[in-house]
Amino acid sequence: FLTEWINRTLKEEHIVVRSLEEDLYDGLVLHHLLENLGSLRLDVEKIALTENKQRKKLSVILEVVAKCLQLEESQLKWSVESILAKDLLSTLHLLVAIAKHFEPTLALPPNVQVETITIEMTSGKLKTSNAVEYITENKENIEAQSKDDAFDELFSCDPDKLDAVKKALLQFVDQHVGKLGLNVKDIESQFSDGVILLLLIGQLEGFFLNLRNFFLTPASTMEMV
Repeated sequence: FLTEWINRTLKEEHIVVRSLEEDLYDGLVLHHLLENLGSLRLDVEKIALTENKQRKKLSVILEVVAKCLQLEESQLKWSVESILAKDLLSTLHLLVAIAKHFEPTLALPPNVQVETITIEMTSGKLKTSNAVEYITENKENIEAQSKDDAFDELFSCDPDKLDAVKKALLQFVDQHVGKLGLNVKDIESQFSDGVILLLLIGQLEGFFLNLRNFFLTPASTMEMV
């Protein structure tokens, strides 16, 4: 599925992938794929012939991927060395993450899992441990999440319940931006220019917001955008 997806995406560039392990380890295909999917311009050479240059190229590419996907280093299921070593498991995790981020509607086959066997030498003896690792999400979990989505249910309910939710959300917003001396009374009108939304995110996540990066009192549609 992933091979066909890459070939379909890069068809106009006349790139054909036959083996995920053999064709992706040097970063060339990943480079083209990210530029095509995310309109990203990567500051690396298109073709890296030596292992050292390939390592540097992969380092830049994977750094951009982690930034786009907003992943911490501890959350990554791949590395420069594992991709360079043609590790299929790492390559699959990386491609699935890229596909889910840039093409979320892509119908990835669910419930794909592999059994990994780790072999260690301890005190002259071989010790093995088995574990099941999911490559794509468990379909039952996805369906359960979609069935239990409280917000979806609320929007299909009668207007009285929706008004109650709006009131609760309003209190939630007011509680947090109130610390900045702001008062929110109407979700539709006061959220339309983006200012309250930015300040709310800043309060919730502890982000530093440089006030010079946006208009606190936007006077035009362009300033709101």
